[in-house]
Amino acid sequence: MRCHGVVRKLAVLLLPEFSQFGLTAVTEPLFIANWLAQTGVFEWRVISVEGDPVRASNGSVVPVDGDLTLAADCAAVFVLASFEPARTARNRTVVRWLKRLSRRGIELIGIENGSLALAEAGLLDEHAAAVHWDNLAGFQEMFPRIRIAPGPYSFSKNRVTCAGAAAILEMMVVWIERHVDVETSTEVARHLLLSSRRSTPADSGDELIVRARALMRVHVDDPLTCETLAERLKISLRQLERRCKQVLRHTLHTEYMLVRVEKAHQYLQQTDLSVTEVAALTGFSSVEYFSKVYRRVFGVLPSTDRRQSTDAPVFRARRQSPSK
Repeated sequence: MRCHGVVRKLAVLLLPEFSQFGLTAVTEPLFIANWLAQTGVFEWRVISVEGDPVRASNGSVVPVDGDLTLAADCAAVFVLASFEPARTARNRTVVRWLKRLSRRGIELIGIENGSLALAEAGLLDEHAAAVHWDNLAGFQEMFPRIRIAPGPYSFSKNRVTCAGAAAILEMMVVWIERHVDVETSTEVARHLLLSSRRSTPADSGDELIVRARALMRVHVDDPLTCETLAERLKISLRQLERRCKQVLRHTLHTEYMLVRVEKAHQYLQQTDLSVTEVAALTGFSSVEYFSKVYRRVFGVLPSTDRRQSTDAPVFRARRQSPSK
C-alpha cells in the first residue's frame, strides 16, 4: 500500500535496553521523506508498554508519547529491542499485543532483537528472519524452524526484520520505496549519504547524462550553449537531446536550468550573498528573469528563501521544472 496524499501512521515500540541509534535510524529517514514532500507522508508515535520513559542501552532515558494503545490506528509497528532480550522481547504483554496486531493485518517490523519478540509470538514461522550475527546462535537454538535470511534485512509479506546497526538505514530506504516511491527513497538515501548504493534521480546511472551534468556544474556562472555541450561530449546535439528526454524526461535546456537553479538555491540558503550576486554566479544576466525562473521552481521569490530550515523550499529535480 503506497502513500499518495494519505498519511501513513506508525508506532515505534521501545523495549528496555533498546539501541538509541536504532530509534534514530528508523525515524530520521521518515523525517527526511516528510521534509522532501513538504507534507506529512508519515506520522509516528514512540511508545512503551506502560507509557513510561524507557532506558536505552547507552544509559539515556527516552520519553515516549504513550502506551500500547497509541498503536490502535497504525498501519505498521516497529519493535526495537537490543540487550537483555530474554527479559524484554519475551514480555507476555508484548507477545499477546503483537498477536492481536497480526490478526488485524498490521505490518510488523522487528529491529535487532525486536525480531525475537515477533518470533516469540509465533509471527515469523512462515517468514525468513534477519538476525544480528551476535544473536544468531541463540535465535537458531530457540527457533529452529524459522529460516534465517541471507542479508541484514528481510521483507516477507507484512513482516520485516532487520539485524540492526547501519543496516537499519538501508532497510528504511527500501521500506520507504515500497510505501511511497523509488524517487523519494532515492532522495532519502542521498541525504543519508547512502548514494553510493543508489543512482541519483537526475543521473539515473546513465554515463552520458553524468558527464553532461558534470560539464554543466563546471559552467554554472557562464553557461555553455547546448551545441557546445554536445561538442564537448563528442556527440550530436540531436542524440544528446534524445538521451536527455529518455533518461530525464525533459529537455537539455531544462536540465541545465535546473542545475543552475539548484546552485542558486544553495547559495541563497547557505550564504549571505545578495540575490543579484547569486543571479550572476549562476549565469543569469537579469535579476528579474532569475526571480521568475526561481519562483516557477520553488513557488517563492529568491529574496524570501534565505533560511536553511525544515520548512524552507526543497529542491527536487525530478518534480520541479523551470519551464511550466
